[in-house]
Amino acid sequence: MSTAAAPVSSLRSGTVLADLIPASRVRDLALVVGGAALTGLAAQLSVTVPGSPVPVSGQTFAALLVGTALGARRGFLALGLYAVAGMAGVPWFAQASSGWSMPSFGYILGMVLAATVVGALARRGADRSVARTAGAMVLGSAIIYAVGVPYLALSTGMTAGQAVAAGLTPFLVGDALKAALAMGALPASWKLIGRKG
Repeated sequence: MSTAAAPVSSLRSGTVLADLIPASRVRDLALVVGGAALTGLAAQLSVTVPGSPVPVSGQTFAALLVGTALGARRGFLALGLYAVAGMAGVPWFAQASSGWSMPSFGYILGMVLAATVVGALARRGADRSVARTAGAMVLGSAIIYAVGVPYLALSTGMTAGQAVAAGLTPFLVGDALKAALAMGALPASWKLIGRKG
């Protein structure tokens, strides 16, 4: 069955939003590069957090959205491209930074893993309802912190408590707002597509 028409009957679990675009290698390449670029653009929406070397930015929201919309494989490739290009000098990490020696680089590594996991969950329908989307976003955020906070502690010499205070606690309210946006946008997209199908 062609994905060009994407009838409602084909919109079952196993399909992510990106699968609704007719399949080709060019499509996949464009989605991967576009996902990396979207994350880089969202990273520029950043605000310095007093007392923390980690800014609040839009890159975590973009990483989770990219993973969910593209699926595990393309999400991994998009965030992997984002990480590798930034390490190579493309200034698209938060606040137009690049490289791998910054204390917040662990969050970027966590985003690669998180995009892969939420992409796999989206293939199982985790982006189809508010409750499942919320669960996927919470798990994705937890993965980012599980990698980012220990990396922050190791790279700065902070204790675990200091790293949590500087690299987790100030971001929880913002993450809740980002999850709320995703909880509304992703299921609404599927409903809209279902009506058009």
